[in-house]
Amino acid sequence: MSKQIQDAYIVAATRLPVGRRKGMLGHVRPDDMLAHAIGAVMAQAPGLDPALVEDVIVGCAMPEAEQGMNVARIGLLLAGMPNSVPGVTVNRFCASGLQTVAMAADRIRLGEAEVMIAGGTETMSLMNQMTGNKTALNPAIFEKEENYAIGFGMGITAEKVAAQWRVSREDQDAFAVDSHRKACAAIDAGHFRAEITPYAVKRRVPDLASGEVAVQEYLAAEDEGPRRDSSIEGLARLRPVFAARGSVTAGNSSQMSDGAAAVLLVSERILKQFALQPLARFAGFSVAGVAPEIMGIGPVEAIPRVLRQAGISQHEVDWVELNEAFAAQALAVMRTLDLDPAKVNPLGGAIALGHPLGATGAIRTATLLHGLRRTRQRYGMVSMCIGTGMGAAGLFESIQ
Repeated sequence: MSKQIQDAYIVAATRLPVGRRKGMLGHVRPDDMLAHAIGAVMAQAPGLDPALVEDVIVGCAMPEAEQGMNVARIGLLLAGMPNSVPGVTVNRFCASGLQTVAMAADRIRLGEAEVMIAGGTETMSLMNQMTGNKTALNPAIFEKEENYAIGFGMGITAEKVAAQWRVSREDQDAFAVDSHRKACAAIDAGHFRAEITPYAVKRRVPDLASGEVAVQEYLAAEDEGPRRDSSIEGLARLRPVFAARGSVTAGNSSQMSDGAAAVLLVSERILKQFALQPLARFAGFSVAGVAPEIMGIGPVEAIPRVLRQAGISQHEVDWVELNEAFAAQALAVMRTLDLDPAKVNPLGGAIALGHPLGATGAIRTATLLHGLRRTRQRYGMVSMCIGTGMGAAGLFESIQ
């Protein structure tokens, strides 16, 4: 006998401010960041017993070293959640944080759970390199030419997208400058305050001269990435970093970052029982595969799928958080799908705000849901490309 699908509601969503790699959160452990986000999201639902949480699903794109050993379970325990609450770590690379929201929502929609926490955490500061703490690619990748692209660096795939979709260096740089401009304007207007939970950093620094250990304390309260001095002229001076005659530079690529976020989802019964005010209804999720060498174009396949699934048209979507892995791929996606630039990343994107990989999907979900509520818009989407050739898209309906 088939079950009737029920709705899943997001009642709270929060994130830490995103730090630059080796920046303000550079010495903070990912499980500590996650614990802070989980504690904060539960605090936004007063009266809801933490013991009712049936699972905590956390995204992490490099689940090893400090963020290994099932960082989800460790983080929830550090947050003071009851021992009865389980946790699982999920890896779908850059879509990990969004994937967790979809998985949590599906448990509720199928009637298998009533209270779930989704989220993500990632420290790119404590990883040795972009490919994780230890690079160990399968040698078989290089035995057949058709598999070479599995081992491509993300920057090379961005160069291939730029070439195939004819995205100029000038357009990439202009897009990057606009990302910084929008992010700085959003910070000045206070648009991120509702979604950010500040983090009190305490760092111990040895003084070799005196033999003493000094304690540095400061509050991380705003995103560290946006640059007020970003300019076309400045970006034009940067050299390509992935191909000698390429167009992808450090300035028109996403920033390596540290961050975490958490999202609290409940059933309609819990919503009513605890008189919780929902931010949004989860409306759908899709994921699709594309050729690994052009992984950046993944959202072109995923976005139409989720729209068909939800039964709405693209013009009905009021806000699109399209992760800016690279300006080249973001522009290629926007042009191919004819996305309205005014609706895409109105508060800036990962080029300015940073991209802490497995946490980004949950971070962008928090930005979207609070943004929809502030602007009183209805439908919003989070989408991104994914390493090795995939794209994901999640759809949400704001409830005012």
